[in-house]
This record gives sequence, structure tokens and C-alpha cells, in this order.
Amino acid sequence: MADIWLITGANAGFGRALTEEALAAGHTVVAAVRRPDAMDLTHERLSVVKLDITDMAAIPGVVDDVLQQHGRIDVLVNNAGRGMVGAAEQTTDAELRGLMELHFFGPVALTRAVLPSMRERGSGTIVQLSSQGGRFAFPGVSAYCGTKFALEGWSEALAAEVRPFGLRVMLVEPGAFRTSFNEPTALHVSEFSDIYSESVGAVRTALEEGNGKQPGDPVRAAQAILTAVATAEPPLRLPLGSDAVDALAAVYSNSQTELTTWETLSRSADFPA
Repeated sequence: MADIWLITGANAGFGRALTEEALAAGHTVVAAVRRPDAMDLTHERLSVVKLDITDMAAIPGVVDDVLQQHGRIDVLVNNAGRGMVGAAEQTTDAELRGLMELHFFGPVALTRAVLPSMRERGSGTIVQLSSQGGRFAFPGVSAYCGTKFALEGWSEALAAEVRPFGLRVMLVEPGAFRTSFNEPTALHVSEFSDIYSESVGAVRTALEEGNGKQPGDPVRAAQAILTAVATAEPPLRLPLGSDAVDALAAVYSNSQTELTTWETLSRSADFPA
């Protein structure tokens, strides 16, 4: 069946790939972008709406317009985002809050605006573009991972709350993909000093030098997302890319080892039997 997809950040990266693949699969797509004039894709089943996901006041009106035009939203994809590199100590409050607006508060607001119509209809899928960095963190990406951790925690609770209404929530956790994520115009780098050159500096260099060499294919990622959405029971979390699968497997294994190592001390905090 053809669905109505609302995709944020649809003019580039995963958003663009998802838009093209959803259209190719016969769906209708509403592309929500900050600058509609920059959207160079045209299709009879594609409409473009102006939306800055950090503009909370604009979100209800955009959702109402989509519902009036199409009657429903079957799949919401919260995709808009960007990368940020910087030491936790040196990332400013403004940088951290700005990224939290983009990766957490904006998607939360849009999800809440879409949920009532989905709940009344008894069907709908929320796709949250997270990251492998939504499950583990490493030097230089404290702000980025912090926002994705927040989105994952909120979405996991949401999934349990809306499941009785027939709604599904899926967190997509990509590894390194050949999108504009690492490009100088997209990757925000906080003011840097030599204090953290060994840890943060190495990560910054790796991201910059890895641009255009990432192993992940955005088109194949979009196809995988469409495949998962089309199933009766999509996973709560969908890692994408072999690097993400390998990294997450190692993280889960290390976490299990640490839990087992400290289990006796952890259990000692209970009242005596």
C-alpha cells in the first residue's frame, strides 16, 4: 500500500535518499526543509514544505497543512541534523543547547504534533534518525552523542506507550555513511585548544579526512529503512552499516562483562534479606 511520508531534512543525505526511495516505491512524500528553494527534486507525488525543526511555533501549522492536504501521515521521519566535534569542557552552552534543539526538542515537538492523528487512526510509524553514537560515545562527540542518547531514551519510552494504539517507533542507528555529514559546511567544530589534541584532535582529523571514504551507502540505507517499515513488526533499533553492527556488538559485549565483573558490589546495595 502507498503511504504518506513526512521527512525532515529531505534535501540531503539520508533524507534525500529516503525521499527518492519512498517515491520509487510508490509512496507520497512531504519533504520538510529549511530552504524549499534548495530542493531540486520534482515529482508528482512530492510536495515541499518549509520547516526549520527548531522553530517549535511553526510545527503545528505544518502538520495541520499536511493533514488537510493528504488526510493522514503514515510515516514520520525525523532526519534533520548535523555533526558537531568538540571537547566536552570546551563546547559552549549555546552550541550544546542549539544541537539539543535540533536533535531532541525539535523531533519531540514534531512527533507530538503527529501522534494524535496516528493514534485516532490506529496506525503509523515514527522513524527517528539516531546514530551508533546514540548507543555509545567517544572523545570529541559529547554534544552530538548527548543529544542522540536523549532522543533514544525518549523514543524507547514512547514506543512502549503507543504500542497499544497500533503505532510503531523505530530508531535508526547508522555508522559512517557517505553523506554530507563530514563536509566542512556541515560538520560544526567547536573552538579548539591543545589541551585535548591527543583525544579530540584525533577524532576531528579522522572525521575530516574520512569524508567521501565512508563505507556506508545512503541509498542502500534508505532501502533498508523502507524494508523495515514495511514489516509487521519493525525493530525498535536498526543499526545500519557493518561498522555500526561491529561497534555495537563490541559495546554490548563490554557492557555485559563490566556488569558481571561488578555484579556482587552492585547487588550489595540492597537491604539485607
